[in-house]
This record gives sequence, structure tokens and C-alpha cells, in this order.
Amino acid sequence: MIRTPAVELSAIAPELMLVGAGIVVLLGGVFYRRLEPAVFLFVSLAGVAGAAAASVVLWRWDGGPTALAGAVAVDRFGVAVRLILLAVAAIGLYLGHHYLERSGELRPEFYALLLFATSGMTLIGSAADLIVVFLALEVLSLSLYVLTGFSTRLGSVEGSMKYFLLGAFSSAFFLFGVAMAYGATGSTGLGDVSRALAGRTEGTALAVAALGLLAVGFAFKVSAVPFHMWTPDVYQGAPTAVTAFMSAGTKVAAFAALIRVFNVALQPLAWDWRPVVWGLAAVSVVVGSVLAIAQSDIKRMLAYSSIGHGGFVLTGLTAAGEAGISAALFYLAAYSVTILGAFGIVMLVSSRGERWTALSSYAGLYRRSPLLAGLLALFLFSLAGIPPTAGFVAKVNVFRAAIDAGAWPLALIGVLAAVVAAAFYLRVVVLMFMQEPAEGTEPDGTLLPRLVVAVPAAITLLLGVFPGLVIGFLDRAAVLRW
Repeated sequence: MIRTPAVELSAIAPELMLVGAGIVVLLGGVFYRRLEPAVFLFVSLAGVAGAAAASVVLWRWDGGPTALAGAVAVDRFGVAVRLILLAVAAIGLYLGHHYLERSGELRPEFYALLLFATSGMTLIGSAADLIVVFLALEVLSLSLYVLTGFSTRLGSVEGSMKYFLLGAFSSAFFLFGVAMAYGATGSTGLGDVSRALAGRTEGTALAVAALGLLAVGFAFKVSAVPFHMWTPDVYQGAPTAVTAFMSAGTKVAAFAALIRVFNVALQPLAWDWRPVVWGLAAVSVVVGSVLAIAQSDIKRMLAYSSIGHGGFVLTGLTAAGEAGISAALFYLAAYSVTILGAFGIVMLVSSRGERWTALSSYAGLYRRSPLLAGLLALFLFSLAGIPPTAGFVAKVNVFRAAIDAGAWPLALIGVLAAVVAAAFYLRVVVLMFMQEPAEGTEPDGTLLPRLVVAVPAAITLLLGVFPGLVIGFLDRAAVLRW
């Protein structure tokens, strides 16, 4: 008699709610074409809220460590990642709604695609099988390819094509890595792969090959050097609201998958992959920080900045165990709210179109809009790691984790790179507060988007002044079940 696996749909209830809301939006757009965009926004936000509630319920899950025949892990790490991503999605939905409505390009497909992308992101954080990781990566990637080209501008279409072509290559590398892992261990389940590799002293060549291919796939998704070349063009070409969602969500999701795969499935090969992480971290923080200095467009500057921040997260992951995971989670949470807010300000300042993203457009912003200038300065200070912001606490945590793990040279490189990075962040602050206003660049004066952007600003300050509010929560979430 063949026993069928128990189907515990509650383990993926957040993803089901997101997909369900996306389908409702699509059907509403087809059958009720005269519905106001605000209705689609409400349905989408309701789906996100439902997914968040389902995630909170999973925090007290009393079942086994995995569900759905071992395909999905049910642990607090997955819940923490989901909550971060759902917060990103909620803010991204409203920013996209306002931005695309202002430009006359708003369609119901935007809400559905963003919800589908979010479902892929949240599933990655809980994937306990390499096949599930790959499928979730593709769900989010395919949605983001379309969102990147959502605008009719040539730059948007060009960015979408570049993202698609390079993303296809990275997916192929990752899938080859999955095949190699299966060939080496006879399974794609993360726990099974780990148990098969543990204690093995010979015949690991295939497993090391799998490690290399998987590392390439993840390095592309997190924009680690030298797999970062797509990032500036895609960030610059995509609609700014999409860039905000992508820059925060993709990085959190990809790092969540990397943390689980490397700390569970590939943990027996830690002596092989930890030097690789060292190298990627060191090169990424240096290259990202140095190249950002030469940029004259704020979206490209923030794109290169994101490469450096990916390197800082990798720095924290050089520490073994829960300390490194907790530091990485805090950094991802702090980075997400900060970069969302920064791109939200960019969206409001470039109210007359994407061509108004040159740094010169920010000259004298304080005189035209003191609120936007102050908020952007706060976000830039956080990205630079200046106290009392969340970015400062995040950098201290990853450097401390690296030093405790004996990776003090990497921490030193990170500190020096952070000093270099502060130069281009402060350059924008000087432009805003000490230069004469640029001609014809009045920012968007709508009140509600400004209030929405103020939410990440409040969180940035709150996490900087009272980091203990979430550090204890993230410490409990740093335990991976498998």
C-alpha cells in the first residue's frame, strides 16, 4: 500500500493568501474593468495582512520541523523572513500604486505581479528542498522581469531584457548545482544532503562542484561581485517604485535561501565554502563602495551601494551558527527599511519623470522640501552606518560576529569600505543642504506618500535607538530546524 504524504497547507498559508489575493486582482481586472485602482490596492494589502497574520500563527508551530513531505521548513527563521518581506511588500504596493498612477501606467497586473513575487520570496525563506528553492527563485524572478519592464520607457525595457538574460544564466548555474548535489548525495532535501555529506572523507568532488554552482546562482541574486553587473542598469531602468521593492525584497529573500542552504545542506563543507564567502564579502564591499563614488545618478549610486551592503551581510555570515545568522537578519531588516525609504524619496523628488534622477536634481532640496531632505539625509546616514540609526547597529553586529569568528581582517576591510562609502552618502547631503536649488525640479507635494515614506524613517530611528526591541526576536529566529 502506497502511503501519501500528509498535506499540511497551514505551513504555506502565507503564500496561499498572497497567491489568492493576486488571482482575485487579476480576475477583477478582467471582469470589472471600471474598478478604481484603490480597490485593487485594498485587496492586495488585505492579502499581505492575512499572510502576516498566518505567519505570526506559525511562530508557535508545534508540529515537526518540516511539512509537505519535507519540502518546507516550519521554524522561526522562516517566520522572521516572511514578516520582513511582507512589510517590504506593503510599502512597495503603495509606492508603486502612487508612482504608476501618477505616470498613467497603473494596471491591475502590477498588484498581482508584486504579490506573486512576494509569495516566491516568502517561500524561499522556508524552503527545505533545493527544488523548492529553485522554483521559488523562479517565481520571484519571472515576476520581477515583468515588473522591471512595466514602464514603456526604453530604459525600462532594456533593463528588463538584461535582467532576464543574465537571470536565465544564473538560474541555469543554480539548477546544475541542484543536479550535482543530487548526484553526490541521492537527494535534494537540505537535511538529507547534510546527513549524506557528514563524515564523508572521499568522493566529495561532485559535492564541491555543486557548492560552486550553487554559490554562483546565489551570488547573482544577492549582487555579489563579480556577478553584480546587472544591478546598476536594472535599478536605473526599472520604475523607481519597483526598484525600491526589488532592492529590499530580493536581497532579503536570496540571503535567506543562502543562509538555509549553506548552514544546513552544505554545513559539512563549511571549510570549503567559508573562504568563498570571505572572498565575495571582501570584494563586494570594496567594489560597491568605490564604484558608487563615480556615479552621477542617484539610482545607480544606490545600486552600487546595495552591492556593498550585500558584502556586509556576507561578512556576518562568516561567523558560524546562530550569532552570524542573527547579525545577518538584523542587517537585512535594517537595510530593507532604509533602502525602501531612500527610493521612496527618490520617487517623490523625480515627480516629473525618471530623467530627474541625476544627483544635480537634489541641489537645494532642503529649501524646496525640508521634510524630504531631512528624511533622505536620515536614510543616507543609516546606509553609511552613522549613529543613532539602524544601519550603525547593523554594521556593529556583523563586524562583531566576524571578529568573534576570527575574521578580523574581513571586519577591518569592511570598516575601511564603510568610511569610503560615507563619502558619497555625505556628498548628497551636502548637495541638499548647502547648494542652490536646481531649476524645474519641484518634488511631489502629495501628503499620503510622504507619510508612507515616514514609516521606514521612524523604524530606522527606532531600531537605531532601541535595537533590543528586535534583537531578542531575531536571536530566537536564528535557529534553523531541519
